[in-house]
Amino acid sequence: MTISDLTEFYRGKRVVEFKMGGEPAGIDAVYRLTQDYDSEESQEDLLADFFSKVAPESIEALVIGAWSEAAENGPSGYLEGLIANKDRLGKLRALFVGDMTFEECEISWIIQSDYKPLLDAFPQLESLRVRGSTSLTFTPFEHPNLQELAIECGGLPSAVANDVADSVMPALRSLELWLGDDAYGFDGDVDTWRALIAKIGPQRLRYLGLRDSIISDQLARWLAGEAWLGSLHTLDLSLGTIGDVGAQALFESPHLGNLERLDLSHHYISEAWQQKLRTLPCTVVLDDPEKDNGEDERYVAVAE
Repeated sequence: MTISDLTEFYRGKRVVEFKMGGEPAGIDAVYRLTQDYDSEESQEDLLADFFSKVAPESIEALVIGAWSEAAENGPSGYLEGLIANKDRLGKLRALFVGDMTFEECEISWIIQSDYKPLLDAFPQLESLRVRGSTSLTFTPFEHPNLQELAIECGGLPSAVANDVADSVMPALRSLELWLGDDAYGFDGDVDTWRALIAKIGPQRLRYLGLRDSIISDQLARWLAGEAWLGSLHTLDLSLGTIGDVGAQALFESPHLGNLERLDLSHHYISEAWQQKLRTLPCTVVLDDPEKDNGEDERYVAVAE
């Protein structure tokens, strides 16, 4: 599986594309700023053109799509341009940086940036989603209002996880991390994520996604033993390599409590254990079953 579709809806509104020289959509929408691979204009030029046609004061959410030569350059021009206009972007609450398909740039090739300056500049931001982990950093930050943080990638370095763990986010309610494959940057273990979640304070999370992971079974065994598991609304272990070991641990967990949704899509769970999971007192999503030829032959859904 690769990411082959662009985001159609973001924060409940239709996403419409804006390229250099474009015009406003004329509808209540979220804009995705997009460049071609060999676009002549800079990121700053496109952002300035966009702001000349769509008032920054009206923008509540924004999507940054593919930028020129995304495998060689990060989105620093966009981020710096947003920071320069922070006083005009007082309504900005949600930002997604990197909404591009594999045809525009493979997820493991996307060059990213440090997000501390942006988060410092926008204390009112409620949601940040980032795709790609090459050169990605979250120098530890404090943010009073961030409720949702998501990092999509084919391999999440433990250095990024540690920076997130050392950050202060008292309003955080949704944490989505794609751990990925060790061939594309993943270098952590269960202890990495145990430490991160402990520092964040899991009791206040409504959604926890440790997705696209080559250690899904180990994660499930750890999570099944945590007393705070049942305080979540949704546990999302989808896109990974979970099999019967993880399925059994979750099924036998005494801590499911008020958990309402368990997403295990893209899995290697046998039919027998799928049937048992379906008897749990929560919604269990078991889409995209994969044939299990042994743990060494399991693959995450998104890597390169």
